[in-house]
Amino acid sequence: MGRYLTAEEHARVSAAVAEAEAHTSGEIVTVLADRSDGYSDIALAWAGFASLLVLAFLAIFPEFYLGKIEWALNLWGHEWTPGEIFSVAALFASLKFLGVWLFLLWDRLRFLLVPGRVKTLRVHDRAIAHFKVGAERRTHGRTGVLIYLSMQEHRAEIVADETIAAKVSAEVWGEAMADMLREIRQGRMADGMIAGIKDVGTLLAEHFPRDEDDTNELPDRLIEV
Repeated sequence: MGRYLTAEEHARVSAAVAEAEAHTSGEIVTVLADRSDGYSDIALAWAGFASLLVLAFLAIFPEFYLGKIEWALNLWGHEWTPGEIFSVAALFASLKFLGVWLFLLWDRLRFLLVPGRVKTLRVHDRAIAHFKVGAERRTHGRTGVLIYLSMQEHRAEIVADETIAAKVSAEVWGEAMADMLREIRQGRMADGMIAGIKDVGTLLAEHFPRDEDDTNELPDRLIEV
């Protein structure tokens, strides 16, 4: 059905959400994302750094590089003008920039070169964006919770609506996060999300027990993007 989970696994996750919500007035939204950002700015930054490095080496060892050009082009005893030197520097820097940028179109390498802190911030920002669209203030009591998993970054987020955040501190979600990631690290994505859903449901049931007239305000199905 999706890139990471089968139709049967989707059904299991959705059923876990329904089961958790049977004991609480809270609403749980689950999102499984391939990635939270394309990191094109990081690729451009690495390409720019590589081109500056070329210019630095050319400035430090001009005879070496100019000598290689003279040998390649059979320019014995060539007297380099300032304009020619600047042109060579610009050409080398441009080629290095283009080469590194093209090389970083390879997803695996690009993600390896993204600093961990940047990944964490981008995943958090994307989780907040999904929460604002799919859960924030969309329930009567403002009791929505988003469980967000971003596969390429190997990171997860739990975001809660303001009513829940007022009673449950962010640190309390740590156990749910740990249980979820324990399964996911073993390659069991569906089991991991189900573990997180159960833990979140238990916390919600403790602080926000289900009312007799409670209605399901948000879809239970897992959203895979």
